[in-house]
Amino acid sequence: MATDFESPAGGARDALRPEETEENVSRLFCGGKEILLIATAHISLQSVELVKRVIEAERPDSVCVELDDDRIKNIQDPDAWKKTDIVKVIKAKKVGFLFANLFLSSYQKKMAGKLGARVGQEMIQGMESAKAVGATLVPADRKIQTTFLRIWRKLGGLEKAKLLSGLLFSFGEDEEITEDDLQELLRGDVLEAAMGDIRKKFPKVGEVLINERDRCLADKIKNAPGAKVVAVLGGAHVPGVRAEIFEDRSVEDLTAIPPASPVGKVIGWLIPILLVALLAYGFTQGPSVGLQQLVTWLILTSALAAGFTALSLGHPLTVLTSFVVAPFTVLHPFLACGWFAGLVEAFIRKPSVADIENVPEVILSFKGFFKNRFLRIILIIAMANIGASIGTFVAGLDIIKSIF
Repeated sequence: MATDFESPAGGARDALRPEETEENVSRLFCGGKEILLIATAHISLQSVELVKRVIEAERPDSVCVELDDDRIKNIQDPDAWKKTDIVKVIKAKKVGFLFANLFLSSYQKKMAGKLGARVGQEMIQGMESAKAVGATLVPADRKIQTTFLRIWRKLGGLEKAKLLSGLLFSFGEDEEITEDDLQELLRGDVLEAAMGDIRKKFPKVGEVLINERDRCLADKIKNAPGAKVVAVLGGAHVPGVRAEIFEDRSVEDLTAIPPASPVGKVIGWLIPILLVALLAYGFTQGPSVGLQQLVTWLILTSALAAGFTALSLGHPLTVLTSFVVAPFTVLHPFLACGWFAGLVEAFIRKPSVADIENVPEVILSFKGFFKNRFLRIILIIAMANIGASIGTFVAGLDIIKSIF
């Protein structure tokens, strides 16, 4: 239930109206605007009815929804992703974004199925009701790609490894959704719910997922056109947005993608430079020593890249591609063995319509990545890269050991 809320300035005008006619609706006055925040659950049928009722009764000038432009397009055309050309995705280096979006979409659909609800229906209702009353529709959320990149860039190397391993081992074959999972989503943020315990282990993830987005949402809401604004938000965001609306601070720094750490770039070049230096030093000890070290590195890097690709059930030609290109990609920080392996796999075993349509149902299971061609390509890209990296690391240690 909404409660009285005073603005930081203490003004009577910028405060919640004491009387409330709807549960989960907060009415604020700020900067000459009347703002209503509707706290919803992303898979709740009751939230859909609440959104429809409030917008029809209030007839606002603007309706803000917790979506960005891209997600609005996805909601309006939910099957658009099925036309995805995996080859173009690999070439554009957007496999990570594609996987994250599919993972979140699948998780939300699974949760919604437990309650017999349609995914994102409360946001769809907000869009439809805005059109019905002639209100301006405002996509109020930050781009999801920006959110993911800000999370990735804010984590250190060890934290990234822990995050990836946490996501990897969060997959469960036929894992049941618990009552706690449902309650987490009913509190209203699918990104937060899908990350689960990972968010609790990584405070920086929670900061980007919730706190930063609260500021971005509040900025869009209070600057929406018109004197009366209704905002449809996940329940997790309402307390933060309600407080942030009265703050006067820029959000430009939150909509920008932090530059990649220079440490990563240095390491990216340092590894091949160090490897070449070690190999060159080996040749100064004698042609046979240098040749032996070179062969050791080539075999280990190629064999492990090919082996990991084979473990992913890649086509024989895909495995061969990993074997051949691994040493070359290791020597260049802007190339990746997995890209080449993924492209070959995509050309040879082009995903069928059935594979693509089946992704939401199988992406949350280990078996799905081996049986579904679309997901298997993503798995091959990751595994080939991991194999090549491990091979180079092991070979480097072996070379150092032989020298010293």
